[in-house]
Amino acid sequence: MNEVQLHAENVRQSAAKITAALGGLKPKIAIILGSGLGGLAAKIENPVTLAYGELPGFPVLTVAGHAGQVILGRLNGVPVIVLNGRKHFYETSDAYPLKTMIRAVQAAGAEVLFLSNAAGSLRAPIKVSELMLITDHINFLGLNPLVGPNDEAFGPRFVPVTDAWDADLRAKIKAAAKQHNIILHEGVYMAFRGPSFETPAEIRMAQLWGADAVGMSSVPDCLIARHCGLRVAGVSCITNMGAGLSDEKISHAHTLENAARGAGAFERLVATAVPLL
Repeated sequence: MNEVQLHAENVRQSAAKITAALGGLKPKIAIILGSGLGGLAAKIENPVTLAYGELPGFPVLTVAGHAGQVILGRLNGVPVIVLNGRKHFYETSDAYPLKTMIRAVQAAGAEVLFLSNAAGSLRAPIKVSELMLITDHINFLGLNPLVGPNDEAFGPRFVPVTDAWDADLRAKIKAAAKQHNIILHEGVYMAFRGPSFETPAEIRMAQLWGADAVGMSSVPDCLIARHCGLRVAGVSCITNMGAGLSDEKISHAHTLENAARGAGAFERLVATAVPLL
């Protein structure tokens, strides 16, 4: 069995395990929780939990703030699949674990992928602990997860991404934010590979290119999801200002601490948005 065939079999087996664990529940929405945002998992009603290690081809996670669990159940009464954590491309050059995770939930019935992440703000009005709805992205990772052999069973060789971040889903998320008076900015997310944080010069470059926030994830997730036909929406929790824009000392611990400050608004937003999506 070659690499492509093994991946397809991993997707099939993982999707079958997720479907069996759902016990007849038919979620159309999958949610990936970013660094420090795993608290939403505790909001799932009557949860059934699968460790990533139980699912063939799923990633093995190594970064604090990423639990590595699939939680199945209802959020605000709506069936959902919650993916608590992701493997970043600063940990690996292998795109298959992330592709397996996203393609498996699509094969299990998901139609929408809601992405979340911790990010650094590039604009003074977008403050720490506030939320930003992603309108578009800039891929500065130096890689694309779709590079390599294409399996037509999952999607086409060439993927248009003009509408990568779905406008209709964004409108519904904005409506959900308005219901709870949640501050929700909108902007372009730029992905750097990491694991080092950006330099002040790189932050100035990102600003000139039109980015509003920077991070180390979500863009590969979006590309994989769009390739297999999922509609995508995403929200960044702002955990710091970009390097050189404030006197704060940037670190992963700092990221997790400030993600926790914004987690309550994030959880209310997602719980309110899910029935609309």
